Amino acid sequence: MAQNNGPLPGSNSYKRPGIDDRPDMDDAFDDEQMDAINRLAVPMKTEHIEDSSTHSNADIQVTRMSAESGAAAVAAVATEVPGTDSAFLDLRDPMVSADGHRPTRNEVIRLGVGFTVAAILSAVPWLSMNSVLLPDLLLQIAPNDKDAMIALISSVGSVVALVANLVFGALSDLTRSNFGRRTPWIITGGVIAGAAVCAIGLTQSLRSAWIVLFFMCVAQVGFNMLLAPFVATMSDRVPDKFRGTVSAFYGAGVTTGQTLGTLVGARMPNTFTGFIVGGSIFILLGFLIVAIWPREKSNKDQYREEFSLKMLINSFRPPRNAPDFYYALIGRTLMMSGYFMITSYQLYIVQFYIFNNAEGASSDAKFVIAVMSTITLVVSLIAAFVSGPIADWWGKRKLPVALASCLFAVGAAMPMIFHNAIGMYLFALIAGFGYGVYNAIDQALNVAILPNPEEAGKDLGILNLANTICTVMGSVLTAGIFMIFHSYVMVFPVCIVIVLAAAWIIMRIKGVE
Repeated sequence: MAQNNGPLPGSNSYKRPGIDDRPDMDDAFDDEQMDAINRLAVPMKTEHIEDSSTHSNADIQVTRMSAESGAAAVAAVATEVPGTDSAFLDLRDPMVSADGHRPTRNEVIRLGVGFTVAAILSAVPWLSMNSVLLPDLLLQIAPNDKDAMIALISSVGSVVALVANLVFGALSDLTRSNFGRRTPWIITGGVIAGAAVCAIGLTQSLRSAWIVLFFMCVAQVGFNMLLAPFVATMSDRVPDKFRGTVSAFYGAGVTTGQTLGTLVGARMPNTFTGFIVGGSIFILLGFLIVAIWPREKSNKDQYREEFSLKMLINSFRPPRNAPDFYYALIGRTLMMSGYFMITSYQLYIVQFYIFNNAEGASSDAKFVIAVMSTITLVVSLIAAFVSGPIADWWGKRKLPVALASCLFAVGAAMPMIFHNAIGMYLFALIAGFGYGVYNAIDQALNVAILPNPEEAGKDLGILNLANTICTVMGSVLTAGIFMIFHSYVMVFPVCIVIVLAAAWIIMRIKGVE
């Protein structure tokens, strides 16, 4: 029977098919779907619309058209112009990852677990080595030049890491293999980093700081060969809807690993054991990551521009016309520089600033660091697990990251106010909570401001330069402050200024709330 679209008996209205009978969008979507749409929304840029009376007045229109052009007169029409970044032009499905795959619930869980476990197992040996084992080793083999050697190793190693991160991030974008574009680099990088760290332990009996410098550079190459494609995987395989939560678990893993690294390093019986254990973890790390994650699909058939020198050079080119990208880069660099100003020298800060290198200061310093690590671990985990889901629910990334930087600055003031172990414990409590929030949300912020998901490896590699540059800046600043003032007391006010500057820079980002 044909459908009658005419007016109903007793009604003066006419129901127009597809117009009057279409559903109300506010009722068609549930709260979760509306939240997903709102997270992708971008405020529309509109032209100024004059008062409607100017458009209805014929005399005004004739005068305007005559003055503007001698061409045929055309009436002015008030038109809204959507910006190119408007949500109306964004057709991405928040449940589909950038590689076009819609992951199942089990696959999302495996990705989250993989990021968390890998963050912990990579941060534990790396922070253990840089915060405790390396300073302790240099104190044994070069006691008179320990500060200068730490600054030199950090500076040279960071330059190597900077280049390695850019190179391997871009090369992983260009890789085509049966194992995908990230997996081969992750496994190879872990093996190289682990072998180099083990070599530091095996050669320490030679008592040469230059051998330590060489193998630290090799370890930086391997670690960044693993790190650059590892971080890019979040952009490749984690959908928008889950990225904030996965980033929170990743941040919790980083914070946990860094805290445990300091604690484990302080508890190691000697530096030889520490380097061998750390190196062994790195060797196994790459294999463990790819075993936990869902298998990366072959991309041998994916299109790639024909290889040439010009193509290779272009693959390393920083993004253009992306101010938010550079605000995020500068903000992270400043924040992490302030963090490493204290953590890279915390053994010396506690031993020489808090305890004035008194008798038994070395063992007391390690005990204080162990307590600080425990405090930081607890508050950072609470901050990370709470802040990520809240940020997803709130739909904001920029403001929580800036507030976390300010909270870290408050914590950095505590050792100046309380010149004793209590000041360091308060630093661990307050700054640790701020750093936990920062790590939980910052990675999601970085992914959100990427100009081109197809170049995620290269662009995130550039953003990860912050992890490299900040190591240099933190070490050089602290070493310079000590050389000028012969004390570590001025480290804290300088750190506060730098971290507050980071918060200001982050708030200048416009494309993310």
